[in-house]
Amino acid sequence: MGHAGEMLRDPAQFLLQAHASYGDVVRLRLGPRVALALFHPDHIHHVLVKHRENYTKQARGYKKLRQVIGNGLVTSEGDFWLRQRRLMQPAFAPVRLAGFAAAIVTAAEQVAQSWELAARQGESIDAADEMMRLTMRIVGETLLGTDVTGDANEVGAALSFVLDEVSRRIHTPWDFREKLPLARNRRYKRSIERLNRSVQKIIVEHRAGTAGSGDLLTMMMAARDEETGTQMSDQQLRDEVMTFFLAGHETTAKALTWTFYLLSQHVEVRSRLEREVDAVLAGRSATAADLPKLVYAKQVIQESMRLYPPVWGIARMTAEEDQIGDVTIPAGAPVLLAQYVTHRHRGFWDNPEGFDPDRFLPERSEGRHPYAYFPFGAGPRICIGNHFALIESVLILATITSRWSLNLIPGRPVIPEARVTLRPKHGLFMAPERRSSRTSRSSGV
Repeated sequence: MGHAGEMLRDPAQFLLQAHASYGDVVRLRLGPRVALALFHPDHIHHVLVKHRENYTKQARGYKKLRQVIGNGLVTSEGDFWLRQRRLMQPAFAPVRLAGFAAAIVTAAEQVAQSWELAARQGESIDAADEMMRLTMRIVGETLLGTDVTGDANEVGAALSFVLDEVSRRIHTPWDFREKLPLARNRRYKRSIERLNRSVQKIIVEHRAGTAGSGDLLTMMMAARDEETGTQMSDQQLRDEVMTFFLAGHETTAKALTWTFYLLSQHVEVRSRLEREVDAVLAGRSATAADLPKLVYAKQVIQESMRLYPPVWGIARMTAEEDQIGDVTIPAGAPVLLAQYVTHRHRGFWDNPEGFDPDRFLPERSEGRHPYAYFPFGAGPRICIGNHFALIESVLILATITSRWSLNLIPGRPVIPEARVTLRPKHGLFMAPERRSSRTSRSSGV
């Protein structure tokens, strides 16, 4: 098995320790195969930008993801990917995305309001679940133009199980088990069918003009290829919607979850964030116009995604033999890039384990290697939703911070678990405290 056991148990920490022990290129034996883990920012540039055509998405993880999201932007390649990206890019223009700010803030305010009872009774909330619920609602309203929370229990359960099962299948080397008549396999199939029905129903309603108007799905339906004049088929729309439905809410939810965890551990950062939010919002709801003023809030999100990147690693497969420095990478070799490790590279980050949002100030970012930080990937295949994710994260963070402090519950371990995304293994249980209550106590009222 070689290093497969360590990679199955805790791949992010294993790769971090491997980098500390052996440097920027580490050869791993995974059963009968040899993989290479590359950690230097120059390597990120080499694989994702300079020689990207040689590093394909035929790695194991993408094959498992295709079972769920089909041939969407995350999994497609070549001319098909380029055409899809070109069709969808206008829908993700920053000026259009800013129009979703009101929906994002309203959803965040309503979730924050739902914590009142827990706060009064001294109960905790699972911030990880709460952020998943919130971002699922937002992706439904902004991407699909519909409220998916009506089916939240059924759809949410199907979505959660599919994500867990995909992660398990990626990290389990015994593919034959997927073909056995096991209860888990039957549930996986049923869950995918449930998600497919929901997505197909929404597409049909949009085609009939009975749902949606300014949402991203409507924009994608209207898009035409400049060269051929063709539009996306229902199958292509299904694959892209499923891609954004799964990836679009899961990654943002994890970014916010880890942000609230870090803020609970660094009260001086949280206090500074609260001061900025209070000064900018002055007690009102956030708007898109506030985004340029929420400078520190954005830095907090960026630093959180440095330490706990939701997409913690990227895999590729070499099409042809390649050379990086004095290391030969054979054709057909798995290549692993790990944001979790590169974001902690001591050659490019001072105090890499520290939580310091000011490291993203322009004067401190100047001269930093452009590929030392790549939470959304890099090169032409950088996540098309990166601007949306930042807008959404900053507005949610500001909205919740204006009302609540979330404090970690003592005795509940927070263990990062690197699966498809980086998540807290046992959830993130926190006590919501009204900021007005804290201010009154500290002033002796």
